[in-house]
Amino acid sequence: MSGPALKHTDSHSAIHEAALHEAAELTELLDRLVKDEHYDKALEVAFVVVEHWENRTLRHADSEEEGLYKELVEATPDLKESIIELTRDHNLLRLLVKEIRTMLNEDGISDEVVQRFQALILVDQLHNQAEEKILPHH
Repeated sequence: MSGPALKHTDSHSAIHEAALHEAAELTELLDRLVKDEHYDKALEVAFVVVEHWENRTLRHADSEEEGLYKELVEATPDLKESIIELTRDHNLLRLLVKEIRTMLNEDGISDEVVQRFQALILVDQLHNQAEEKILPHH
């Protein structure tokens, strides 16, 4: 069963907004470090950003899939296709984060890593917009 904050658009939106804002700020810092050729510091920051995605966004995604999404489909079976799409978004986020971690471990920091972090932000923004449309509006 999901907690009350996940079930209401306003509180759920606030959770999304906070995590995404932090990810965007960290990614902007990372981008500046790479452009300024501070590669050692950039690599450290990149691992912090990966941990942010894992601990904030992907944990949130897990809790949505374990509770909220199941509850929404039980209450409104017509949402099944939307839930499948939202779960696919989560899987794309997981795939990108895993790929970034592998790139960092094998090759270090690069523009490609920064671009993947930027892709994460975009996918998450689009996902959040779609998700918030199907949440109960109380």
